[in-house]
Amino acid sequence: MHAVIDAIRTEALFVSNLQRSQSPTPEVIRAAVNSTVDRLGEARCAELVAQEFGEHPDCAIGRMRWARSAVRLAFA
Repeated sequence: MHAVIDAIRTEALFVSNLQRSQSPTPEVIRAAVNSTVDRLGEARCAELVAQEFGEHPDCAIGRMRWARSAVRLAFA
């Protein structure tokens, strides 16, 4: 179950407006994830991730790596 929740959180952070360059704190990351899921819903987050990988795979890979790492730290 944790893997599914982590995947949803990662997708939500990926499609949020938060940027790695902002050096967000765990609190800011959690807030961004929660507000993005509330605003878009789980399915829409997944759709937007897929769209971004389809349109910009070169950029999406790095952002996904950052999102995974940030979610692991913020929700540890």
